[in-house]
Amino acid sequence: MSDEIDPKGLVREAYRIEGITPGECRSIFLDWALSLPEGLEPATAIRRLLERHAIAPEGHPMTAVLVEGLGNGAAPQRRGGRSGRTGRVTG
Repeated sequence: MSDEIDPKGLVREAYRIEGITPGECRSIFLDWALSLPEGLEPATAIRRLLERHAIAPEGHPMTAVLVEGLGNGAAPQRRGGRSGRTGRVTG
């Protein structure tokens, strides 16, 4: 089953891991953000994930990370080529 907003099932699994830490959730969030299909707005996907997992236990660290992701406005993106290797962006 393909899931557009959680293609690898990463967020779903994060909610199932007992004792998961905020740091682990941030790492999962980064991997999730990099796996989003092109053209899908990250903020839209995050809102849908928050709706989907609204029944998660109160205070779950993945929920906090998703809310933080909404506040940042921009999801991480892969950079290829020279800029991806050196960390420098050229005009």
